[in-house]
Parts: sequence; structure tokens; C-alpha cells
Amino acid sequence: MSACRIRITGLVQGVGFRPNVWRLAQAGGIAGTVRNDSSGVLIEAWGSESALADFQQQLHTDVPPLARLDGIHITVLDADCPPPDFRIIASESGEIHTGIVADASMCPACRADIFDASNRRYRYRYPFTNCTHCGPRLSIVRTIPYDRANTSMAGFAQCPDCLREYTDPADRRFHAQPNACPTCGPNVWLEDMAGHGIEPTAAERDCIDTASRLLREGHIIALMGLGGVHLVCDAMNEISVAELRRRKRRYQKPLALMARDIDVIRQYCYMSEAEAALLHSKHAPIVLLERRMGGEIPTIGFMLPYTPLHALLLDTWNTPLIMTSANLSEEPQCITIAETRQRMQGIADYLLLHNRPIVNRVDDSVARILAGKPRLLRRARGYAPEPLTLPAGFANAPPLLAMGGELKNTFALLRDGQAILSQHLGDLEDARTGREYTHTLRLYRDLFQHQPQAIVVDKHPGYRSTQLGQQWAREQGLPLIEVQHHHAHVAACMAENGWSVEGGKVLGIVLDGLGYGDDGTLWGGEFLLADYSGYERVGHFKPVAMPGGTQAILQPWRNTWVHLQALDWAEVSTCFTELELIQYLQQQPLATLETMLTRGLNSPLSSSCGRLFDAVAAALNCSRDGISYEGQAALELEVLTPACLLNIVPAYTFGLEKNAAGCWEIDPAPLWFELLKDLQTGYCREAIAAQFHQGLIHIISELAQCLWVEYPEIQAVALSGGVFQNAILFNGISQRLQGLGQQVLTHQHVPTNDGGIALGQAVIGAMRQKQAYYAP
Repeated sequence: MSACRIRITGLVQGVGFRPNVWRLAQAGGIAGTVRNDSSGVLIEAWGSESALADFQQQLHTDVPPLARLDGIHITVLDADCPPPDFRIIASESGEIHTGIVADASMCPACRADIFDASNRRYRYRYPFTNCTHCGPRLSIVRTIPYDRANTSMAGFAQCPDCLREYTDPADRRFHAQPNACPTCGPNVWLEDMAGHGIEPTAAERDCIDTASRLLREGHIIALMGLGGVHLVCDAMNEISVAELRRRKRRYQKPLALMARDIDVIRQYCYMSEAEAALLHSKHAPIVLLERRMGGEIPTIGFMLPYTPLHALLLDTWNTPLIMTSANLSEEPQCITIAETRQRMQGIADYLLLHNRPIVNRVDDSVARILAGKPRLLRRARGYAPEPLTLPAGFANAPPLLAMGGELKNTFALLRDGQAILSQHLGDLEDARTGREYTHTLRLYRDLFQHQPQAIVVDKHPGYRSTQLGQQWAREQGLPLIEVQHHHAHVAACMAENGWSVEGGKVLGIVLDGLGYGDDGTLWGGEFLLADYSGYERVGHFKPVAMPGGTQAILQPWRNTWVHLQALDWAEVSTCFTELELIQYLQQQPLATLETMLTRGLNSPLSSSCGRLFDAVAAALNCSRDGISYEGQAALELEVLTPACLLNIVPAYTFGLEKNAAGCWEIDPAPLWFELLKDLQTGYCREAIAAQFHQGLIHIISELAQCLWVEYPEIQAVALSGGVFQNAILFNGISQRLQGLGQQVLTHQHVPTNDGGIALGQAVIGAMRQKQAYYAP
């Protein structure tokens, strides 16, 4: 007889791990105990040496679908006094070192339950059906260990039938914390905007059927789901969709769709096996797919029903439903009954509500397949707060809090060699989102009992996240670490790819909108020789002014004009006086803008690649007057570019030379003469857009190759920044660099946009703390 203690760390709570251990122990003749505690799962096991060896091997290979093993540590115990059997015992609390599993999409078994009219105990059409392999996690948890008493299900006492399932290790609902049925669990109801309940007709089975009928009649419904409330309408009803856009004030930005199954989606989009697998995955994100029919936007964001409530609503729909956040544009979505009733006045016609409280707002994740791999554009439901294991060299890093950026904000808690990246929180420019950010930060710190030894912020002094970090550092007497925005982008890409502390330097190519630079200008087209310790700016796009500051972001024509003004506006406007673009610009308040540039009034210099995209887009009349959402003009420029032309048309010319400081500069001036001449000769806009993309791919790759030769210490190239959401640019640059024999690091599990910079801030902060500790 032998005995051992087995410590298992990772995502092992709330996923059916203990009953799986119990099943393996029963089959292998193992005696002992298994329990949850604040560090994960702890097993004490007695058996023969061979039985214990088999048991330990099975723990590695036979893992529940939602679990993730980060480590298994085994110590030998005294084999005296073995227990008579194997039991699951009560959880223990303490200092928390384990993680929380993300909310998981409805599993096939639970889906079968809700559509089986003979299902025992009336789980047929019960919209809160779940088991240990699926259902809510982060959205309902208040603290860990993840037990029912620590979730928003604490107020629902289980009936005897549910309790039998919950306490039977052989049942798939053993310790499924949200386990419930119509007898004892949450319920759903439908009401109008005056608060009056809407009862089903004789032909309708329940209020979900009623809601489906109202959607077919053209109404807009606010549906309370898993991590928030959705606004829902019939996607094929143009009047309903237009009315939803008007009420929500989201006039142009694409709206997400939900369809009953893959076959419905295939009616509207092309779909690869990888895309189908991503839609069906436990994460169930919105997946951007290529649409079959032409349109202003060539991709559509589709998702499948990921809760029983969504599945029941869509059961009879052979066409998709709009499924978008219940909010006004850019505000956080509603999560409570009270705020839904209040904020949806004038937006929704009816409310489909339930009484299982949503503790944590969790938006839908967004992903797409690029270069054959899933890549997250928004990391939220289904992914957060799953910890990211940090590369070699960070195992003993002190606990840190990284506050993230201003747009597409996430924050990160660093501890135990892992980074816990929050769900997408949104743009902190909005006051409601700012309050939600503060609330979620405090909740995570309480949830994980996180006591940071330093706070890490972006260098931009105007970011709300930076200001709050400064305030907390002062109040708690903690060191404040400032990290340059684009260095954080590069470090995030390195960390995600497991680049070790000893891995050497990379060439970071960061293309985005704006980030605060060391020289006080706004950066955004950067080539950085970097590691976790620091960076050197070795190349960038030539800076141009942003007349009006933020207005240059909101009105893309300003960027076009400033590029032409840098050439010589008087000459350009004379040579190309017949061009519609020139005539349009001449109608704008150019004298005012000229005065602003001359006097340096609200016209910051910027090397932003995003603003260059805006300038070219506006020249081709893409969102020239103004944008209604971030990146709209650049997206329209990408949409304008047909793939069939990319390898046919010539590339526009860019200048490339070193400036007086010895730093390489990419100068877009030459492309403007070529572009204006093409416009003058009536060259099609699609070909011009293709030539711009080709020119950009060519010049970026050329500079990367120059730097690769100039700096032999470069070990890899890391691509990051929101501009790399452009599939043409991403594919073109990554393929060309790989073709040149360079190792290319790219994002998959964290967004390439600002949703990923908190991870970069965290690892840079950890490295600085480590260096400070070992400094003489």
C-alpha cells in the first residue's frame, strides 16, 4: 500500500474536476479524498504502487472539457491508516491562488434536454438548464472558491430532485453551481415598457414563444442573457433594423447576428472548417465571416445560441436575429432588471427578463480566422478571466496591477507567474464605462484577493486608467510604473507567444491610432528594437500634424488635407483643380486650419499609421465628412480593396531614409502625387485602394529587412497594434516577412488592438520590479 498527496493547479474548479477524479479513483480501486481549496484541487490517495501510477497518469490525460491543468505536484504520504473509500469532501478557503473558469456555451447534452419533451422533471424548455460542462461562471460569481453560496444562485434553494443531482458524483450536474429546474430555479418573463406582464396566447407554450411572435411582428425586445442584456430584432426586417439603429444611435457600425445553427449561417456566409469549429467551441464568440452577397461590409459577425434561452428563442427561425448590446452607442450594456427597465425606455418595445442576477457584465467576444488561426478582436465572454501563463523568467514576479489603456480597455492582475486579463470593458471616455471599469477593478481584486506591490499605467497623462492608477498608487503608497503605449503592445505580443526573458530582442512593428510618445508627440507607426526591459525607437512614419486634435480623428478629410498641405497645398490645388477631392477640400475652413498649424494650436504631431489610413480613405470618399465609430474610414478602405487586384496592381511609392537623429522614417509624400494623378485620370477607386495597401506592405517589409540587417541582435519580428486588424495588411506583411526567413510573432489569444496592452504593461512592470530588486 502506498499513499500520496496530489496538488493540481489551473482552471479546475466548477468544471466537474472532482467528480472526474472520483470516477477515476472508483475505477482504479483508489481510496482517499478530493477537495477544492484556494489553490486548486487537493487529492490524497491510497492504493498499490501500480494503481497510483495509473491514477496519476489518468489525471493528466482524462480531463473535463472546461478544465485546464497548469501543474500537478505529487508528494509521498505515510501509507498507514488508509480510508475505506474515496470521497469528495468540503472545500477549504484561504489565500486564493486558483482561477475562475469563463462562462461556457451550452453543451450538447443540455441542448438535448431543453428540446426533449419527455425530459424528466420538466427541463424541457427550461431556459436555465446547465451542467458542470457548460453554463455561467464569471457572470455569476462573487468570490472563490467557486461554490453555490458564492454565486448569484445562492438565493435559489435546490429542490430535492436537483439536490440529488448536485450531490451525486456520478451525475453530470454534480456540484454544477447554477443547477436548477422550474420548481426551484430562476424564471423568465415578458413585460411591456410600462411593466405589465405579457401572457402567452393559447397557441404559445411560454413567454419565449410570445417573444418570438413579437419579433416576427417587427418589434424590438431587450433580452436579459448571460453576461448582459441584448437588443433583439428580426435581421431580415429592414424597418425593424433601421428603427433599432435609430433608437440605439448606431447608424453605421455593423450589428452582430445570431442564428439557430450553422446551416442558417451558410445561407449568408462562406465558412471554413476552422470558422465552424470556432462558432461551435465552448467560447462561442461572434465570428467574422465572409458574406456571400455583396454589401458595404464584406464580413458579417455571426454567433450561435450559447444559452438555452437563446436556443429556445431561435428554435423556429430559419433566418438570423440581430443580437446587439442593450445600450446607447458606446455605453456599457445593461445587466440589471432595474437599469434595463429605465435605460431601455424609448429603445425596446418589450423586455424578456429573468431573476438570476448578473454579477459581472461580460460582453460577447469577437474573433476571426486569419492565416488559419483564431484571433481575438475582443476578449470577453468565453475567454475571460482565464489566466494567461507567462513566459519563462516571470514565475517569481511580484503581484502587479496593470491598468490598461483608454480605448477597448482591459486591465490585468499579475501573480504566480500568470496574468489574469479582465473581460473587455470598453472605452473609458464614456462616463458609464469609467464607473464600470472602477467597479470591475475592485471586484477582481476582491475576487482574487489580489494585493499588488506596484501599479502599472500608460504614459499618457490624460487616460482615465492612468489617472486612477496614479490616485490608487498615492492612496496605497505603492510604486507607480509608467509604460510607453507601443512598448506595451510589443511586450504583449512577446508574452503571448511565450518569449522568455532570456529570448533576446525583437523588432516590434506597431501600427495603431495613437499612443503617447517619449518626445511628447503622438506615435502610431513604430519600429521598436525591444525586449521586456526597454526599447529603442529605430523607425517610424514621418510625423504630420493633426489639425484640431481629436477632430482630425472624427473628420478624416482633415488628415487628407494636412498631407497635401505638407507637399504644398497651393501647388497641389492648382495642378489638380478639377479633382472633386480638391474642390471638396477648398470648401472646408482651411484658413482656420492653416492658422492652427502656423501657431501650433491644437495640432499635435503624429506618426500614426491609422491616421494615414484615414487620409487615404477620405481621399477616396470613404467616411470623408465624419465617422460614427472608431476606425470606420480605415475599415471602409479595406472593404474597398478587392483581393483579386492585390497581386496585379503596382505598389504606390513611399520614401525611406534616416532623419537627422539617425532614425529611419517612412515618408508617404510620394504616394500622394501618384494617387492624385490616378484620380485625375479616372483610375478606379478599388485599384487605388489596392495600390495603397500594396505600397504599405512593401515599404514596411523593406524597412523591417533593413533593420534586420542593421541590428543582428534581432531574434524575431512582433506585429501588434489595431491597424493589424486589417486582414490585407496583416496577411501581406506576415507572409512577406516569413518569406524573408524571419520569425514572426503575432497575436491570437489577446487582441492586437488596445485590448491587449494591459498584458504588455504587466510584464514590463514585472521586469522593472525585478531589475529594481537586483539593482546594486
